[in-house]
Amino acid sequence: MKQSMTKKSLTDFLEREFPQVSQSFNILDISENNFSMSLKITDEHLRPGGTVSGPTMFLLADVTFYLATLNMIGLKSLTVTTNCSINFLRKPNQKDLISKARILKLGKTLSVGDVLIYSQGINEPVAHASLTYSIPPN
Repeated sequence: MKQSMTKKSLTDFLEREFPQVSQSFNILDISENNFSMSLKITDEHLRPGGTVSGPTMFLLADVTFYLATLNMIGLKSLTVTTNCSINFLRKPNQKDLISKARILKLGKTLSVGDVLIYSQGINEPVAHASLTYSIPPN
């Protein structure tokens, strides 16, 4: 099941399938064991108190793990989130976010793993998400 896509093929897929948000994301690193992205933070991502909102960090975690999974199984657009739990660890600043995904178990029907989210300028993660995705049958 270890397919490994190209950065361009995943970026093109994101632009085609999710044009409403694709311009905000950038794939940074793509390999079998590493997948990272950045999310450009704008005013629409901020909440009162001058910090990035929780839903924005959830969006980054979800998109990152979705593409990390597709990187391994191919472009199956009906792969869907079945579970996500996110812990907000510290206050992010108003700079771009960086995500790093790990797939811990990839089976025929489920992909399980986690995503660490960092805020530029802060060395420790600002959020940690655990995710499970359902993989459609061929």
